[in-house]
Amino acid sequence: MKKVISLIFLFLLAHLFNSCKKFLDIVPDNVATIDYAFRLRSTAERFLFTCYSYMPALGNFDGNPANAAGDEYWLPVTNTSNAWQIGRGNQNVVNCYMNYWQGAAGGKDLFEGIRQCNIFLDNIDKVPDMTSTERERWTAEAQFLKAYYHFWLFQMYGPIPLIKENIPVGAPPEQVYPAREPVDSCVNYIVAQLDEAAGHLPDKIENEVSELGRITKAIALTVKAQVLVVAASPLFNGNTDHAGFKGPDGRLLFAPTVDQEKWVRAAAACKAALTLCESQGYRLYTFNPQFFQYKISDTTRVELSIRNAITEKWNPEIIWGNTNSLAGTIQASATPRGLDPSKTANSATVGNIAPTLKIAEMFYSNHGVPITEDKTWDYNGRFKLRTGTHAYRYDLQEGYQTVALHFDREPRFYADLGFDGGIWYGQGLFNDNANLFFVSSKKGQPASAQNQSSYSVTGYWPKKLVNFNNVIGDGTTYTIQNYPWPVIRLANLYLLYAEAENEANGPGAEVYKYINLIRERAGLPTVENAWTNYSRNPGKFSNKEGMRDIIQRERLIELAFEGQRYWDIRRWKKATDEFNKPITGWDLAQEDAAAYYREKVIYNQTFTTKDYLWPIPESELLSNKKINQNPGW
Repeated sequence: MKKVISLIFLFLLAHLFNSCKKFLDIVPDNVATIDYAFRLRSTAERFLFTCYSYMPALGNFDGNPANAAGDEYWLPVTNTSNAWQIGRGNQNVVNCYMNYWQGAAGGKDLFEGIRQCNIFLDNIDKVPDMTSTERERWTAEAQFLKAYYHFWLFQMYGPIPLIKENIPVGAPPEQVYPAREPVDSCVNYIVAQLDEAAGHLPDKIENEVSELGRITKAIALTVKAQVLVVAASPLFNGNTDHAGFKGPDGRLLFAPTVDQEKWVRAAAACKAALTLCESQGYRLYTFNPQFFQYKISDTTRVELSIRNAITEKWNPEIIWGNTNSLAGTIQASATPRGLDPSKTANSATVGNIAPTLKIAEMFYSNHGVPITEDKTWDYNGRFKLRTGTHAYRYDLQEGYQTVALHFDREPRFYADLGFDGGIWYGQGLFNDNANLFFVSSKKGQPASAQNQSSYSVTGYWPKKLVNFNNVIGDGTTYTIQNYPWPVIRLANLYLLYAEAENEANGPGAEVYKYINLIRERAGLPTVENAWTNYSRNPGKFSNKEGMRDIIQRERLIELAFEGQRYWDIRRWKKATDEFNKPITGWDLAQEDAAAYYREKVIYNQTFTTKDYLWPIPESELLSNKKINQNPGW
């Protein structure tokens, strides 16, 4: 955290003076003061929108640390993403990557965002031309953002200072530099702020299109549920690796034992959020072909339900879409260059964010169980060659030779992933009983490497993120249907509730219900049916431990490429296993299918216990003696 002594003046100079909202246009003599900011409703609203501007840019690939800091994607060696430096094991204490503590190297200064929220909260009562209802709502929005920024810092750094109010200029040093608070204190404060904000927020944005993306009660309760699930998870609930970690003042920062009541509290919060969301008409999105001019197969319909749950703006599943972070360039990065063979010279489709081979193997078989568990699926023969036949024509190019791994997989595999020999529905071709685009990415083929930066290093692309109505044009044009990044959708809340309920009370009707709703949309049988009939472990779903494994796998699949995997793997304390496996893909330098489909190690990733908590910048420790470094750094 930066020195707070010059808080007011630094804030005004750095943010009001240079505001993208052109704040100075309404201030006489170009002198910006807090008094002027709160003299009018219009200028106060601009200040509120500045508070929103500190939201992490999750729809921008480089602005979302979860994209490249883990193992979900890998990038060309020329890429300079800050988060990817974390994924490659290069995080450090001097020039921290994705520095959200101070706002550097790809991260936003969230403590500064918190201070802006505090300034707003301290001054909103001065605005004369507002109704009390509107004032309460704006106050609640700022309060939510303040809580959310604390939560983001917490999930990265663990125990953090709580900036409940701004320190006045001239305060003594002992007040200027705050200490970190224990985990439970952080969580309780964040939740209290969310609870207070929720009481003054609209349940849902109904008719005001211009207000879409602003905070609602549904968002506040869902974030509260997320916070409590994270707090109940092994990283923060009885983490023995940090059992003796204390601050300089001697306070224990991590509770040493597991508290089962944290899961009970989380389950109750999830249920409350669910009840509100469902009462407001939120539902899992399904594609309705009645409103589509092309006749499509059931296979394509199911896969469009999966893809459009992300890419169709303001669909009924989106609880929180971030209008400050539109998914634009990330779609270009997810689309193979050369997907349209007639336009291989079009550099607008960059195609350089590559899901890893382990992610391709993560998806279920067509029976809805892991390919390692399905007793009918030949896991040992997954690298053998097979040729697409007419029966697979909606997912695999007929007559094209690919690998057995790509056959007989669940609909989310084909909806989420682009790969050599895989059909890519849309992009201007919509008749799925005629010729469609398909990926051909062996050496010398249209989707193979065009240069050192515009290609997939693994042979896979995240098709899930690409709106099927996008059109690859001539020259350097790519017409993209932008959509607000879906920070939270209903499927995520369903999975959070199933997880918390299973941990609190074990598997039961509520747990199965919400998992099976997601599986039904994905074209899969119920958990009970799938495991009983196809798994080598048929009773797995009947006990807490087995169901925990199923729920976690379901989260990783359903929320793939949405910036969730990295945080989930960490909070479950599985990162020392998952992030120490080699990053692999196909042998892209080969023209022949047999040679191309050889698993090739791209990078040997490393992750140690210290990496569970990000390092606090060394310069911060030099100025604030009340804070010590996270363990291992």
